[in-house]
Amino acid sequence: MKSVTPSARTLALRVLLPFAGGYFLSYLYRTVNAVLAPSIAADIVLDAGALGLMTGMYLLAFGSVQIPLGILLDRYGPRRVEAGLLVFAAAGAGLFAVAEQPVTLILGRALVGLGVAACLMAAIKANVQFFPPGKLALVNGIILFAGGLGAVAATQPVQAALAITDWRGIFWILAALTLAMALVLFVTVPDKPGRAGSSSFLQQMGDVATICRDPAFLRVMPLAAIALGSFMAIQGLWAGPWLRDVAGLNGADSAQALLVMASGMAAGYLAWGSLSDALGRWRVPIVAVAGFGMLWYWLCVLSMALGWGGAPLLLSACFGFAGASVSLCYVVVAQLVPPHMSGRATTTLNLIIFAVAFTMQWGLGAIINLWPAQAGGGWPAQAYEIALWVPVVLTAAAMVWMGPLVGRSWRNR
Repeated sequence: MKSVTPSARTLALRVLLPFAGGYFLSYLYRTVNAVLAPSIAADIVLDAGALGLMTGMYLLAFGSVQIPLGILLDRYGPRRVEAGLLVFAAAGAGLFAVAEQPVTLILGRALVGLGVAACLMAAIKANVQFFPPGKLALVNGIILFAGGLGAVAATQPVQAALAITDWRGIFWILAALTLAMALVLFVTVPDKPGRAGSSSFLQQMGDVATICRDPAFLRVMPLAAIALGSFMAIQGLWAGPWLRDVAGLNGADSAQALLVMASGMAAGYLAWGSLSDALGRWRVPIVAVAGFGMLWYWLCVLSMALGWGGAPLLLSACFGFAGASVSLCYVVVAQLVPPHMSGRATTTLNLIIFAVAFTMQWGLGAIINLWPAQAGGGWPAQAYEIALWVPVVLTAAAMVWMGPLVGRSWRNR
């Protein structure tokens, strides 16, 4: 029987939209603590180190399952994997909502991280399966744009919701939405398992080792991991305290700046994907576009490390927009391997990124915690400035390391 190619509208409604909804929730979970952290810390006593550890557990749990997740995606397809894991996220949100001790918060946060671990990678895998290669940057950008909207929802809308309920009520709402999203994905998305189902586990792990030895992967990976890892650590937690303690903003103004940052990120995800798609017609390599965006991001982090808080809304917008460019590295890596290995390629990169993000989120908190907390709450500006020099130096070194790959891509275009 002759197969029927789904129309663009069908793909948008049955593939792109459901996975965009899943990534919306994933990013909302990732960044919601930037607004809720003061309420959580006041209810359950947490210092900077404990706050960074608790929030970072999402990243650690998320990253730790990326290698087996890639195998599952390539074997069973994105629909089944993401829908099943979202049930764990809902359970984690419920556990977080009833927590009375830091250890319960940490466990709940870890379950959430595990449960949403497939949201971006499953979407990228589905896009590789259903869309032509020339459209991957654009459709991935749409998925990431939805994540940016999740980050937007985690700012002023969450702050406004605190006038109606507390942080526990917000997590109960998230638990219900997550269960509903799992059902939508399972019922709506077409089932399309990958070719990896015919390979043994050892063969699939051998493919992962091959990916990790690829010279181009080794050039992209350090900058992608350090830039995106630090971006997630700062935007997901430490941007809020920095705006309060360095830029001198109150709670409402900090929430507004975080909203601007998240909006800039959402716009950036869509813009960078569209830009790389358009420039690709002029044979501009996508890795070069990504490199330019990451240089811009580095300048934003440098400004924060220098304590430049004179225009916090402008800095927030630039930080979010430029940081979104790092997502192009997923497309670069996915195009390095055959389509049936794309799940393992992107999840291998994601594992490293989230390990760096966890280390950054916890490590920045540990450095900041070397200074005593101020009487009115928060920490001295000097603590943030010194801590932020870590991602500044590491990102600069990684940009130099990726330079030869960018140059080679220009010569071979």
